[in-house]
Amino acid sequence: MDDDLVQRIASHPKYKELRAKRTSYGWWLTLAMMVVYYGFILLVAFNKPFLSQRIGEGVMTVGVPIGFGVIVFTIVITAIYVQRANKEFDDLTADITKAVLK
Repeated sequence: MDDDLVQRIASHPKYKELRAKRTSYGWWLTLAMMVVYYGFILLVAFNKPFLSQRIGEGVMTVGVPIGFGVIVFTIVITAIYVQRANKEFDDLTADITKAVLK
């Protein structure tokens, strides 16, 4: 890329806003995922009797729906990020593009 173009993009206030928002949001979602995932792993490591309790008369244990919940949580926070990226982050990117390439 042209060094002048890179400099104009990097110095644009909306680019700085985009970087700050995207980075902050990404870290919050990463933290949420780490808490959920490692919370489940800690349950597996230190509270096996809780996870191995049967639900009803069948073979289903408490650990199965909790593990499924971890997977669903991952999909949900990914969808939340994509939704915000498609709206707010893409709008900021379009504004930057219009301002820098004119």
